[in-house]
Amino acid sequence: MENQGSSGVLKQGTTEEKGEMARLSSFVGAMAIADLVASTLGPKGMDKILESMGRSKHVTVTNDGATILKSVYVDNPAARVLVDISKTQDDEVGDGTTSVVVLAGELLREAERLVAQRIHPMTIIAGYREAVTVSRDYLEGLAMDNGEDPVAFRNDLLRIAKTTLSSKILTQDKEHFAELAVDAVLRLKGSGNLEMIQIIKRSGGSLRDSFLDEGFILDKRIGVGQPKRVENAKILIANTSMDTDKIKIYGARVRVDSMDKVASIEAAEKNKMKQKVENILKHNCNCFVNRQLIYNYPEQLFTDAGVMAIEHADFEGVERLALVTGGDITSTFEDPENIRLGECDKIETIQIGEDELIHFSGCKRGEACTIILRGASTHLLDEAERSLHDALCVLAATVKDTRVVYGGGWPELAASRVVDELAAKTPGKKALAVESFSKALRRIPTIISDNAGLDSAEMVAQLRAHHADPSTRAGVDVLSGHVGDMQELGIFESFRVKQQVLLSATEAAEQIIRVDEVIRAQPRQREG
Repeated sequence: MENQGSSGVLKQGTTEEKGEMARLSSFVGAMAIADLVASTLGPKGMDKILESMGRSKHVTVTNDGATILKSVYVDNPAARVLVDISKTQDDEVGDGTTSVVVLAGELLREAERLVAQRIHPMTIIAGYREAVTVSRDYLEGLAMDNGEDPVAFRNDLLRIAKTTLSSKILTQDKEHFAELAVDAVLRLKGSGNLEMIQIIKRSGGSLRDSFLDEGFILDKRIGVGQPKRVENAKILIANTSMDTDKIKIYGARVRVDSMDKVASIEAAEKNKMKQKVENILKHNCNCFVNRQLIYNYPEQLFTDAGVMAIEHADFEGVERLALVTGGDITSTFEDPENIRLGECDKIETIQIGEDELIHFSGCKRGEACTIILRGASTHLLDEAERSLHDALCVLAATVKDTRVVYGGGWPELAASRVVDELAAKTPGKKALAVESFSKALRRIPTIISDNAGLDSAEMVAQLRAHHADPSTRAGVDVLSGHVGDMQELGIFESFRVKQQVLLSATEAAEQIIRVDEVIRAQPRQREG
């Protein structure tokens, strides 16, 4: 409804929607966002092509919920709330970005029906709150924990990685990539610092050719005529300009009365550069890595001293290198005592595809490793990197919280059964809200089945029958198209991811259900 300033409170041109209308527009916006990503859910989910609005028409092909929602321009305020929760889910645990949005959308769809039956939003929220507590506690009770047994735990991690990757582009080679991801995360020894794992993408070859390499790889060249291989490297990592001493002031004028003076100015500059290089060599380093350029003359001095010099190492490269070799990034060289040099066993050049890269092996911090992704095209590699990143995040979260649950819709159905039991015991209208929560949970396996082209109504009905027995391990087996035993199929998920999905989705839905008015301020008009 347009506010014509009748109340005289809101400035003219401000629009406000009240009550029913506001709630409707919030629900519809949020459900549209959930429907947008619903088709990407599950192992048989589809991908979206996102084309940017810029001149470059940059194209992304992905089925990662967070990436899709981040790239979509959304005008509806409620839809933005869902975009935010998928982002939070991505930052927090890395996976479940689609599930969380779909579940929130389904909770709102149910809430809309209840509001139409004249049930107060606060009653709905109270019901949802009770339901989410019951389902979380129930799943926590059923979660399995092999944290104490390294062999069984590694097995759990492999299954979780396979389950995570099965809904991504890497599903064909999920065995291979699950091994890569688990090896990389176990190297971190529980620190969960994913900065230590570097991913390098090189088009060419097939996804199968991707491999894990211990150590760090820098995508740069070694200076001309310098040693191509250094053992027991002492690395000085710097961010300093090697031409500081040129007269760089734009349009500087030097008046001289003979050519000798020009020569002496040049000699003085050369001398300053030489002095700087000598200061650097005093640190007893045998490898110098600089973020900025190293010009010809200093490079020549390094060559004479037999020091490997690497220039223009991009910033993330320099920071990671400092992290994994345990060195400092320095910019002044007057005080050799207080500067930590990076250390590694050896530096050498390696060939990947057509490119020569520099490989630092036996780094001081042994957790460091690099995953080299190969693939047909850059789009494929970008999506493979997103998929692998999701798997690494989930594994890192699982290493911190070692509990696991079965996957494939099992947690949702198990939780929906206890929520139904709670609804039967709940007096008053709140029971309807609790029951709605259980319906929303069952929509997740329904959508997974729909995306796989199965008869979802039949599938969910069968699963509910199986889940009447609390000890069942039944879930959707999309490959055979029947109900499958999740233990035998090895479909496992991290409890932490599931818990985050439940809590975030409920909180987001709750926030949108509370809305009863939307006020849009008019944009500021330009003067004249």
